[in-house]
Amino acid sequence: MPSSSDHTQTQGLVSIRVGEATFGVPVLSVQDVIAPVRIDIVPLAPPEVAGSLNLRGRIVTAIDIRKRLGMFSREAHASHMSVIVERSGELYALQVDDVGDVLWLAVAEREPAPITLTPDWRAVCDGLYRLEGELMLVLDVERVLTLTPAHPLAA
Repeated sequence: MPSSSDHTQTQGLVSIRVGEATFGVPVLSVQDVIAPVRIDIVPLAPPEVAGSLNLRGRIVTAIDIRKRLGMFSREAHASHMSVIVERSGELYALQVDDVGDVLWLAVAEREPAPITLTPDWRAVCDGLYRLEGELMLVLDVERVLTLTPAHPLAA
């Protein structure tokens, strides 16, 4: 049963689009939002790692959210943006199709992630909000950044 303080608590989420889906990234996790920049390929990295980029002198690991969620790759000419998040002092660029607004939503209105989500999506979602005409899945940044290990070299 929600406490009375849950009715007044809000959660800030940066809305992002990946394909036809809307996700929310906790605003306190977001350091920056940037336009596309050159990404250098990282050999032997996990498949979700698109490469690395230079952000004001810091090396940032770029994560392809489409690959992380088991979606089809973005077309080469399609626009995208990067949402910069931090984990354990390291910066990561979540490559997404588009970035929307910051939404402040009541914590009490958050629902658990539906059991009908694919295992890839359930592994990284921490609930959902019902918005006008669509659902917004809340991403757990820590779990998004827990990547599959790179494939070992054959002996």
